[in-house]
Amino acid sequence: MSGVTDLQTLLATLEPKLVPGEFVFAAAPPGSMEACIALNPLGVFAEAEGPTVILPKDVGAKTGWPLSSPCRCISMTVHSSLEAVGLTAAMAGALAAEGISANVVAAYYHDHIFVAAKDADRAMATLCALAEGAAAAR
Repeated sequence: MSGVTDLQTLLATLEPKLVPGEFVFAAAPPGSMEACIALNPLGVFAEAEGPTVILPKDVGAKTGWPLSSPCRCISMTVHSSLEAVGLTAAMAGALAAEGISANVVAAYYHDHIFVAAKDADRAMATLCALAEGAAAAR
């Protein structure tokens, strides 16, 4: 099944869901990919300086690695295509207009936005308003 590519359809059917728990981005040392995978991360990205790992906050605290501030994850339930144009920009733009930092992870089926834990409720409200506005415009 292929994902949706039409921006208006994507926005109108975002259905953002707040994932339970708090997460951190951890800066793992070079050569530690196997150790990262053993932690059952939400995500891993190989960078030149070493892997960046997205972990539950309690797991990250046990690693001893440099950590980000606690984040919440908002997952869009719409199956967005990796070839869709403008979705990341629309979501990040709406959040930026509210002064909310957004770290977007586009996976095969869905887009996920990590926001500061303190901003999670405002981010959810902003993304729901974005979807409602797009749905009303259809």
